[in-house]
Amino acid sequence: MTAYRAYIVGPHSRPIGVVNVDCADDDQAITSASRLVDHHDIELWQMDRPVARFDAGSKQVFRK
Repeated sequence: MTAYRAYIVGPHSRPIGVVNVDCADDDQAITSASRLVDHHDIELWQMDRPVARFDAGSKQVFRK
């Protein structure tokens, strides 16, 4: 399992929370992190590598 972090993004693109996610690969991590999208954007990272950003307003996923 690989450790990922899903950052909950608040005003001015600052993280306001973090959720640790253990997944086998990027695709599984993206699926797990997509469930966290509510009123805030989510940024998914694996260590220092950006994986994806989820836009709460448009419900789109942008892979990095």
